[in-house]
Amino acid sequence: MIKAKVFDVDGKSVKEIKLPEVFSEQVRSDLIKRASLAIQSAGYQAKGVFPLAGLQTSAVYVGRRRKYHQMINRGISRLPRIIGPKGYIGEVRRVPHSKGGHRAHPPKVEKKIEERINKKEKKKATASAIAATANLDLVAKRGHMVKNINSVPIILTDKTEEITKSKQIVDLLIKLGLKEELERTSEKKIRAGRGKMRGRKYKKKKGVLIVTGKNAALYKSARNIPGTDVCTAKELNADLLAPGGVPGRLTVYTESAINEISKRFG
Repeated sequence: MIKAKVFDVDGKSVKEIKLPEVFSEQVRSDLIKRASLAIQSAGYQAKGVFPLAGLQTSAVYVGRRRKYHQMINRGISRLPRIIGPKGYIGEVRRVPHSKGGHRAHPPKVEKKIEERINKKEKKKATASAIAATANLDLVAKRGHMVKNINSVPIILTDKTEEITKSKQIVDLLIKLGLKEELERTSEKKIRAGRGKMRGRKYKKKKGVLIVTGKNAALYKSARNIPGTDVCTAKELNADLLAPGGVPGRLTVYTESAINEISKRFG
């Protein structure tokens, strides 16, 4: 049974509690990765092409001999071409390899792009990701700055859910030894590649995940901190606990969140 210290609003340890058995689960990185990708795929947008793309043209192919505009014995490829006045035969259109022609195999809207995962597997992955938050080595390996922390996860009293100011949350996290972590996530860098032109110029790092028991004041005040995510215990999933499928996110729980997790996972 894993034990953890509980901290108050001032960042001082007030008591020690036993964590639910789910924090002792085996960390299955393969399941976590699969569940994370399945959750991400649910947000993909279906894409396709205009049905008449490349087909809105007057180009025709006339292959019959001795017919006006026929293309036989002219020394040109027999393909749909733009027909002009006085027997003029112009450029190729319509076919996939021509200028302005339609694509041979365009993306279809009806394509199944969502990855499926069994309910039990998804629940097992979430439990495994929760257990990874209690492993200090995995948290450090993921890139979080935890030099000033002796143990994870960090548990807060329910009184912290009443905090309404982002500055108070930042001050509390600094008192808990997360100053370097906040500095790490406050930086953003310009993305390399074409994505700069597609509305995602900057990349931000994932920081602390704060889990509450309900949609309290803390839910709104903490979400303004760069890199920090906030969710309730009912909303917990593998993608929040292990962004990108990499387990060991630095997580802060409230006492009511721990009680909710105990009910949810038994």
